[in-house]
Amino acid sequence: MSNLTYAIIGTGAVGGLYGARLQKAGHEVHFLLHSDFNHVRRHGLKITSVDGSFRLPKVNAYRRAADMPKCDVVVVTLKTTANHLLPSILPKVARPGGVVIILQNGLGAEKTAAGIVPRSVIIGGLTFLCSTKTGPGQIRHIDYGVLTMSLFRRDGKAGGITPLMEEIAEDFRRSGTPTILCEDLVLARWKKLVWNIPFNGLSVVLNASTRELTRNPHTRALARTLMDETVRGAASFGRKIPAAFIEKMMKDTDKMVPYNTSMKLDFLQNKPMEIESIYGEPLRAAARRGVRLPRMEVIYRALSFLTKHRSIKQYDQS
Repeated sequence: MSNLTYAIIGTGAVGGLYGARLQKAGHEVHFLLHSDFNHVRRHGLKITSVDGSFRLPKVNAYRRAADMPKCDVVVVTLKTTANHLLPSILPKVARPGGVVIILQNGLGAEKTAAGIVPRSVIIGGLTFLCSTKTGPGQIRHIDYGVLTMSLFRRDGKAGGITPLMEEIAEDFRRSGTPTILCEDLVLARWKKLVWNIPFNGLSVVLNASTRELTRNPHTRALARTLMDETVRGAASFGRKIPAAFIEKMMKDTDKMVPYNTSMKLDFLQNKPMEIESIYGEPLRAAARRGVRLPRMEVIYRALSFLTKHRSIKQYDQS
C-alpha cells in the first residue's frame, strides 16, 4: 500500500464508493460534500455492495474545499454539469506536482482541469459501474465496478503508463476496485461512450431501464445502431473499436441487474443531465473532423428539448 493521500470531490454513488473503499483499506481520504455534509460528519458512510457491505463511522468530511488539506491524488467525481465549480476547488486541494483524476462521463473535462491546475498530472478515469446513492451518506453498489485510468496529453496522443499510475492503480485494486490502466485516453473515452450514448439517452427519452431496452427487439436494435455510430465517431480520431467490444457491451448489459442509468435518475430528480459532455462534445468533435452522427444528434436534440420542457409530475416514474 502506498502512502498517497486522496481527496474525493463529489461524494456520491461513485466517489463515495471508491473513496470509502480506499479509507477502509487504510488510506488517508478526505471527502468534499454538499447536502450530505452534516449527516456524514455525524454518522459516516454506509456502503451496501454486492462485493461486501461495510460502514465507516468516521470520515474526514468537509463542506468547503478551502478547509481541506492538499492531497497527492484528487479524484473528481462530480457530474460534468458542476464543472464550473472546479476553478474554485482544484487549486485549493491539488498538491503541486500531484495527480488529478477526472472520473466523469463524456469528453473534454481533462483539458478543462489541465487549464485550472497546469502543474498537476491529469488522468482520465472511466467506470463501468451500477451504483446509486440511496440516502444521505448511503450508497448501494448493485453490479460491476471496474475502473479504467489513462494519462491525459494535450496533443491527444497516447500517453503510456507511468510508475505513479501503477502505484495509484494498485491502491484501488487493494481496496477492492478492479482497475485497468490504458495507454490511450482518447480511445478509452470513446469506448465508454459506446455504452453511455445509447443507454443513458434512450433510458430518458423512452422512460426505460437497461433491461427493458435490451429485451425489446426494436430498442435493442436502436441501441446497437447508436453503438455503431459511436464507433464511427472514434474512427474520426483515428481510433478503431472492434465489433467484439460492442458485442461484449451488449452481453454485459444483458446480464446487468435492472438499472436506471445516472442520466435517468438525474431527470427523475429534476437535476441537470450531462447532455453536453456525453452528446454535445462528441458530436462537435466529430463534426470538426467532417463526420456527422445523425442518430446521436437526434438523441441530443430530444434530451435538450426535455431539459427545457420536462415536467416531473407528468413523467411516469414507475
